[in-house]
Amino acid sequence: MFDKENVKLGIAPIAWTNDDMPELGADNTFEQCVSEMAFAGFVGTEIGNKYPKDPKILKKALDLRGLMVCNAWFSSYLTTKPLKETIDAFIKHRDFLYEVGAGVIGASEQGHSIQGKMDTPIFNAKPHFTDEEWKKLADGLNELGRLAKEKDMVLTYHHHMGTGVQTFEEIDRLMDMTDPDYVYLLFDTGHLTFAGEDPEAVLKKYVNRIKHVHLKDIRKEVLEQVKQEDWSFLKAVKEGVFTVPGDGVIDFDPLFKILAENDYRGWFVVEAEQDPAKANPLEYAIKARNFIREKTGL
Repeated sequence: MFDKENVKLGIAPIAWTNDDMPELGADNTFEQCVSEMAFAGFVGTEIGNKYPKDPKILKKALDLRGLMVCNAWFSSYLTTKPLKETIDAFIKHRDFLYEVGAGVIGASEQGHSIQGKMDTPIFNAKPHFTDEEWKKLADGLNELGRLAKEKDMVLTYHHHMGTGVQTFEEIDRLMDMTDPDYVYLLFDTGHLTFAGEDPEAVLKKYVNRIKHVHLKDIRKEVLEQVKQEDWSFLKAVKEGVFTVPGDGVIDFDPLFKILAENDYRGWFVVEAEQDPAKANPLEYAIKARNFIREKTGL
């Protein structure tokens, strides 16, 4: 279904240690995390807070395990802070990723975001941008995309629960307002399903602008509790709203089919944050790896 030369498999460290909730996986070391990623059969990793900040040290540790960096989260504040602050931070982030050999930068607008607030209901307190903020966001992302392209890198935008770009309608607006030569989409199966959107519909519409894919699944019974009890995003994560692909309610068959038919090239990244005390990271990494092999042949 997919060519192993064109589509590679990565996994995010967020299943081992959660950067937003450091108490989750506090005892899991960087070395354990990347060793278990490699043992489970992945070749790529995103970057977590426990990773070495020196690109040479990081690259050596990953090379030893046959891993490469595929992407790293970047928080932009284009709607709430001066443009220069985000640009300066982005250039530093871009140059670090370039040094470790990554080709993709995943940005998410954190201006007004509630994703990191433990007591703020994820649905009822969702932020909404003004027209002026939308323009700041789009213009800023175009500039970040141009800066990424200077290094032959790709800027992908990560739609995310608890932010101003969460719904299909908001993704539409962002894609419409940004330059397709500079701004691409990071397609996340879990966040779309969490938001009540149809991942297949989003994928069909934007498959040619998608340059990075996050694979995560949803536990329906937990999502229903989130809505009924007005949980925050972080509480939802702690209680297990996300799981690895194949362990929840999302039908991945049509998604893989659309990506294959449109010759998707890039990374599939398992990014399913859970409490590692409840969901052993290695066990779930292996579960995800087996599911992807079964469904895609990769």
